[in-house]
Amino acid sequence: MDAPYVIGVDAGTTVTKAVAFGIDGTQLCRIARPTQLNRPAPGRYEQDTDQVVASVVEVLAALAARLAGRRALAVGVTGQGDGLWLVDPHGRPVRPAMSWLDARAAPIVSDWSADGRLVAAYRRTGGLMFSGSAGPLLAWLDAHEPGDLAAAATAGYCKDVVLQRLTGVRATDVSDASLPFLDPHTRDYDASVLDLLGLARWRHLLAPVRSQPAGELRASGTGLPAGTPVIAGPYDLPASAWGAGVSATGDGLLIVGTTLACQVLRDRVDTGGEPSGLTISTWEAGRWLRALPAMVGTAALDWVLRLVGVGIDRLPALLSTGRADGLTVLPFFAEAGERAPFVEPNARARIDGMHLGTEAPDLVRATAEAIAYSARHCLTEAGLTGEVTACGGGVRSAGWAQIFADVLGRPVRVLTDDETGARGAALAALRVIGEPPLAHAPTGHTYEPDPATAGRYQDGYARYLDHLAQARAGWAHSPSKESIP
Repeated sequence: MDAPYVIGVDAGTTVTKAVAFGIDGTQLCRIARPTQLNRPAPGRYEQDTDQVVASVVEVLAALAARLAGRRALAVGVTGQGDGLWLVDPHGRPVRPAMSWLDARAAPIVSDWSADGRLVAAYRRTGGLMFSGSAGPLLAWLDAHEPGDLAAAATAGYCKDVVLQRLTGVRATDVSDASLPFLDPHTRDYDASVLDLLGLARWRHLLAPVRSQPAGELRASGTGLPAGTPVIAGPYDLPASAWGAGVSATGDGLLIVGTTLACQVLRDRVDTGGEPSGLTISTWEAGRWLRALPAMVGTAALDWVLRLVGVGIDRLPALLSTGRADGLTVLPFFAEAGERAPFVEPNARARIDGMHLGTEAPDLVRATAEAIAYSARHCLTEAGLTGEVTACGGGVRSAGWAQIFADVLGRPVRVLTDDETGARGAALAALRVIGEPPLAHAPTGHTYEPDPATAGRYQDGYARYLDHLAQARAGWAHSPSKESIP
């Protein structure tokens, strides 16, 4: 039999991937299957739990067939975080999973902000809830669908449902539990936060927090032998930081995907200052990821590209010819508003400074720069002091990667392999079964900031923050969204 391998599964919002890594760290095989994100009504984003689980089984089976004759040491699973996955005692869905993109609980977030509960919970946990996080969604269900809560056994998260369906183990890890109920010091649920939010009666729906959730494969159809270890690793944000090799305090990871995920590794918890983002407990005691997962990202740039009538293939040319001077974009296009580095359900996009001479390339470049300004804002608030590693579809564009380096004013190492989440899940699996970590770190290319652009981008960033402050004042006085039907 050939050398064994380890599998990392990443159950994302619209794609599920299984990646096989040799023990030397090389990627042997990647299998992907699409999943459906449904929008049954304005502001509502849901997924079919059974379809997501089936996609995991499918990618595992396809990968096992591709590597027939070789032994899988273990399967590590990561996936999208936040949202609420309501299931019965067997991990079967009680209702469609509520995505992290869901906005129906926005009025609850606004109410909790107004009466101080949002900030009070943040001071306890280091995490600021947004409309797509478990706390507001649980409160929405309590108000509108209490029967579903009564019928459920678990109000959990994506990767944990996968673990339960594959192994029968009901558990979560410290990363997924971090928002909104985890005490970052005791690494267990904080009863005072549940009381504060009026959710104490649903405490039994929270899966037990385990340091390294794992079980043995019992599901059929995966092509892997029964008894293969299956590990629920950290969810996708911390799994990506692990997979990218972020290991020194002060170092950061920038993920430029549909949304913008910014994380910095910290050795202390700080719940002071203006509440923002979240504090993710890692599998290492005394280490936390300060995460600012903004809602802006490639989806905003895609919208602008559609607006001007061009495809993504035109991005390099547009970035090279565009002139963003005089344009300021606030790229808050998500229906749910913004969640980092501030929570504002009423946040909306703005484009200021256009005139008859503004061309399509100018608008595209201004939007790309605005997303980079958002990244700088988030990384600064997260406490970045060290190196920056980047991954995701957005930084596959050399022109956009250079913009990020110029705006941040520091080198940005862009990983060649984007499967950092799956790699992190594989590393978690190896740790649990007592095997050494993958031998080689992921490779990348470093973009150095252009000193000639430093003054322009410093001024542009200051202007961005000024426009943002003015917009936030207006959003704060906007009527709260009505409950979404």
